[in-house]
Amino acid sequence: MISLTRRLSTLARHFSTATARMSYPSTIQAITISKTGGPEVVEKREIPFPKVAPNHLVVKIQYLGVNFIDTYYREGLYPVSEFPFVIGKEAGGVVVALPTDESVLNDPDYKRRGYKEGSRVAVDFLGSHAEYVAVPWKTVYVIPESVSTLTAVSALVQGLTAISFMEESYNVQKGDIILIHTVAGGLGLLMTQLAKSRGATVIGTTSTPEKAALAKANGTDHVILYKSEDTVARVLELTNGEGVHAIFDGVGKDTFESDLVMIRRKGTLVSVGNASGPVPPFAPIRLVQKNVKLLRPTMNNYTYTPAEALYYGNALFSLLANGTLKTQIFKEYPFTTEGVKQAQIDLTSGKSTGKLVVKVSN
Repeated sequence: MISLTRRLSTLARHFSTATARMSYPSTIQAITISKTGGPEVVEKREIPFPKVAPNHLVVKIQYLGVNFIDTYYREGLYPVSEFPFVIGKEAGGVVVALPTDESVLNDPDYKRRGYKEGSRVAVDFLGSHAEYVAVPWKTVYVIPESVSTLTAVSALVQGLTAISFMEESYNVQKGDIILIHTVAGGLGLLMTQLAKSRGATVIGTTSTPEKAALAKANGTDHVILYKSEDTVARVLELTNGEGVHAIFDGVGKDTFESDLVMIRRKGTLVSVGNASGPVPPFAPIRLVQKNVKLLRPTMNNYTYTPAEALYYGNALFSLLANGTLKTQIFKEYPFTTEGVKQAQIDLTSGKSTGKLVVKVSN
């Protein structure tokens, strides 16, 4: 009797999913590139509905998060497998279909997530800037009632990055002095808030007095305007010539050499991003002078297993719910070719502060 009940339940799930899939549109709109290049190669176009594998969740997208990694793929800094290529790595919306693979449905890690049709979720998956996505369940985070979908999307990638990097790349502790390049962007602001909650002193670099004011409002102790101040001299002055315990550098090429001067003996340099271009090749023996630790991590290698993803997802939503982390949305852009182009231009030009998002649907 139990076996028959289970079989009927399985058939019902398959029939329900098949019925739902028959109602999907045959095509969807997505943000794509047909070749690498500048913002002009970005194009909203019609593509086939994504192929749904048995271990996939299908999500109807409401918001997209805009990140530097989108521009790295667009420019060809990161390899693209084929064209047209759907860009984007961050989105949020509503689950419209669950996996059909019995091994997935019975997986304890899957069950811990509590996925349901209608669940609000945030998605960390390459190729997510589209009206619908079909993605492996591990990269989909259920949003708690205490957090809005817009907040979750605006915090997901940068929030998971901030928490995992400040726990595993360098575990920020009370009494540490850390330097953040640059401090007024979405990631920099979240890193500042997190570091301050741990009792660290934060030094941050930014480009304008307006951005400096925003950084200070979010807890930065000392802000350096790198266009008009000598960053190295100022950091050494603030640290009595010792340098900082850790540097989180999202700029890359333009700041790397000075980082080696500003880091203290036995300090940790975390290369977070490539806003000015990738760090050129260099001789590791240069680290000997101060016994410096150098990392170039990626968040997805800290959220690689289902248990890791759940741990950091829960940590992020808890910090958002209790107010430790607060997102700053710079602008909400339309889901159009011109809208996404402008978002990328604003991001890479240094015009923006906080997070840039694209509204797809209600």
